Amino acid sequence: MPSLVILVFAPLIVVLAYIIFGIAGFGSTLISIPLLAHLYPLKFVLPVVVVLDCVGAFSMGIKLRADVNKRELLPLLPFMLAGMVAGVFLLVHLPGKILLACLGLFALFYGSLYALKRDSGIRVARWATAPIGLAAGISSALFGVGGPIYVMYLAGRGSTPEQVRATVPVIFMFTTIGRIALYAVAGLFSRDVLVTAACLLPVMFLGLYCGHRLHLNLPRDTVVRIIGGLLIASGFSLLLRALSLTA
Repeated sequence: MPSLVILVFAPLIVVLAYIIFGIAGFGSTLISIPLLAHLYPLKFVLPVVVVLDCVGAFSMGIKLRADVNKRELLPLLPFMLAGMVAGVFLLVHLPGKILLACLGLFALFYGSLYALKRDSGIRVARWATAPIGLAAGISSALFGVGGPIYVMYLAGRGSTPEQVRATVPVIFMFTTIGRIALYAVAGLFSRDVLVTAACLLPVMFLGLYCGHRLHLNLPRDTVVRIIGGLLIASGFSLLLRALSLTA
């Protein structure tokens, strides 16, 4: 039987994560995975969240499909797949405390960027599709977090904010299907994972609904800074937890 803390905070985390996703088109895993990693082992959290992300991404991607930037999406796909294979290999073989520390550093890095709103504005060349796709695939499989890299790539290739909001969920449609297949082959799915994901699906839909309603009323800059603040706090706490495991 899950503890009261898990029963209360896991649904709240998922609602918050998918409110962010509904508003910005990305950010659900940036919020859900670092925070849920305080309640469950990371190797349990990742397959739970990938099920939620798959359903959420299909819902969002189909809704916004008219604005998808197909010209930038298609060249990215084969490199993302190769990166995901490498990421799952690392996930299976790396110790949990190392994964926690790496996730904490990842959250701190992107949290600082978002909180300070350091948009690089760098133009991304076509040749960079391969290394960016590989890095995003590894990050997606290893931490369940690829959204910031995809956003950087699409923005650097000249996509509008509307195209980014529509294209990132479609990328997630492909990556979540790939991750589900790879996680299944790696033996990361269990009955408890599937039951937990099923229990959290209703609150995921609630978060998406609220996010869609808030999208036109809440400035995107405000959402980005909220993501940044949550990531910084979560990153510090994950690093402290990883250090406590090594003590």
